Amino acid sequence: MRKKNTELLADVIRQVLKQQGLDKPLYERRLIDAWSVVLGKSIMQYTSGLNIKNRTLYVQITSSALRQDLFMSREEIKNALNNHVGSDVITAIVFR
Repeated sequence: MRKKNTELLADVIRQVLKQQGLDKPLYERRLIDAWSVVLGKSIMQYTSGLNIKNRTLYVQITSSALRQDLFMSREEIKNALNNHVGSDVITAIVFR
């Protein structure tokens, strides 16, 4: 006999993480991990020091030409990263 008030385990885990305040750090970690997936391994070679502070992603870029290219498409990159994670984690990207 099935109970009528059953919930998916994934939904219960999300609720617990949100109640404990652990959902934001989890999404931030997922977004940083998604950088190499969304932008590719070749761009990852020129990036370091990815961190998120106040919903802004800070990225160190070693190539000035690549920095300019990424700067021009930062909105698309931001949207792609947020879509990959499934949540609006960041609102801006700063390339250094």
